[in-house]
Amino acid sequence: MTLTAAPAAPVDLVFERSDELGSAGHEQVVFCRDEATGLRAIIAIHDTRLGPALGGTRFYPYASEAEALTDVLRLSQGMTHKAAAAGIPLGGGKAVIIGDPESIKTPELMAAYGRFVDTLSGRYFTAADVGTTAQDLDEVATATRYVVGHNGGSGDSGFSTAYGVFSAMRATAEHRWGPDGLRGRTVGVEGIGKVGTHLVALLLEEGASVVVSDASEAALARIVEAHPRVTTRASVLDAPVDVYAPCALGATLTPGSVDAIRASIVCGAANNQLLDSSVAPLLQQRGIIWVPDYVANAGGLIQVGGEIWARTPEELRVEIAAIATTVRAILTRSDESGRLPSEVAAEIVAERLSAATRPTEGATA
Repeated sequence: MTLTAAPAAPVDLVFERSDELGSAGHEQVVFCRDEATGLRAIIAIHDTRLGPALGGTRFYPYASEAEALTDVLRLSQGMTHKAAAAGIPLGGGKAVIIGDPESIKTPELMAAYGRFVDTLSGRYFTAADVGTTAQDLDEVATATRYVVGHNGGSGDSGFSTAYGVFSAMRATAEHRWGPDGLRGRTVGVEGIGKVGTHLVALLLEEGASVVVSDASEAALARIVEAHPRVTTRASVLDAPVDVYAPCALGATLTPGSVDAIRASIVCGAANNQLLDSSVAPLLQQRGIIWVPDYVANAGGLIQVGGEIWARTPEELRVEIAAIATTVRAILTRSDESGRLPSEVAAEIVAERLSAATRPTEGATA
């Protein structure tokens, strides 16, 4: 196992970037390579003022290391915002493993990754994300104790993430349409993986109609078999729905796509839903309420973070449901001030971070 620094050129990849991540202020970025297993990974720690960084490990076939770096920097910054908005004592971190998990993932590779996590001595706790599972984390846990969400812990966080999104969506629907909220409304769920599938079930139970889209025909067949009332479309972004719930990969909200949206609310589980910050005012101009993704999708983080402090399932359920309270506060302050919900959420995050003192040591599990 070898630890390698970022390539000497181009030097602007991390500290002198010219894009919006150039001022993000990441504390630490670690490039990891293990020749024996073929592991290539990047771990990014954005901010630890509130506590140790926690974030999932995304296993994805990035086209280049530069693309992987951009993703991990953006995702880790989002985790800082997510923890701060949820009011939990965690910092922001994320990791990416470069490659196709279907072809290169092995127990040995995941254990090698775990050894790199261990070198950070508790500054970063890892969990699951796109391309990784609780079973993969079992292998990571053979090499480090700084891992949550594996089968020896609280397990997969898909339901908790979905429940948090559902709580945020219901609160937003009540804010817009009154006490009936989602009942009788139509929700378009984009992406029916481990989070989207749970979200569909919660929405149907609430009395909503559900339309889904997914790149996988097999996933579509499974959801229709489980829930015959669900209908499918090639795309739900431009569907005649009341709520658009992006639950796949991010950046679906662009200056071009905003014009196609027919929903009144956008609230989903995907990270980094906006292509860039210019999209939020475009949504508001069209009268669309966008719930910042890092506010709505914090349920999984709350669950796995609870492992560090041994929270009970009952305590976690209450904390995840409280996402609705946060959303109501954001929307109320937004209405009163005339500012974007995203601006209000960012203000809350900044207030909590500025009031925090940076821990001097990593946490222990």
